[in-house]
Amino acid sequence: MKITTVLFDLDGTLLPLDQDAFMKLYFGGLTAGLVPFGYDPKALVDAIWAGTADMVRNDGSKSNEQVFWDRFVAIFGEKSLADVPRFEAYYQTDFDNVRAACSQAPAAKEIVKDLQARGKRVVLATNPLFPAIATEKRIAWAGLSPDDFLLYTTYENSRHCKPNLDYYRDILREIDAEPSECLMVGNDVDEDMIASTLGMQVFLLTDCLLNRHDLPISHYPHGNFSELAEFLRGI
Repeated sequence: MKITTVLFDLDGTLLPLDQDAFMKLYFGGLTAGLVPFGYDPKALVDAIWAGTADMVRNDGSKSNEQVFWDRFVAIFGEKSLADVPRFEAYYQTDFDNVRAACSQAPAAKEIVKDLQARGKRVVLATNPLFPAIATEKRIAWAGLSPDDFLLYTTYENSRHCKPNLDYYRDILREIDAEPSECLMVGNDVDEDMIASTLGMQVFLLTDCLLNRHDLPISHYPHGNFSELAEFLRGI
């Protein structure tokens, strides 16, 4: 079956970034905005990581958003829900500072636009650990628009995370596609290449490669943006 749909990861794929710098700026800005309202910086960061871990373990019974805030409330109490607007305000404003850890790859936009021109469906399969506002901003940093994607995953509209195969199954169900007609493009060996076990074709982008366990990658089609563009011309 020919490829009708291409799924792209965002961070480190369509949006090149320095992950360590990204996390430093992200947590630094978020804690700076919330410490004045009574949060201990370390406790806040620990709580965010705990909520993130719960989202990764999500069994699908709740949205990732619900799972995250359940953990946050369990740590800080019901009163912490009054601070949800403060988190939203951070993403609306100071989250923009995190852009300094990212760069723009013109080839990413060109590749997406070329696929659209050829009638391919394009999905943004970014790990849904962030709210929509943060995802939409990162899309813009990549030089793209949310409208470029048939679907983009966020913590509001998702019930699983990578590398859980149910994350990919949820996308396939949402867009009414078979694995064999999809290609997953990403930079993370663990989180993105696992889609191949469902029967998707994959391409490992190596510009910002993440290979935490030093796994062999030679059996995956792989390469930089130029090699990705050449590969996509063949589908």
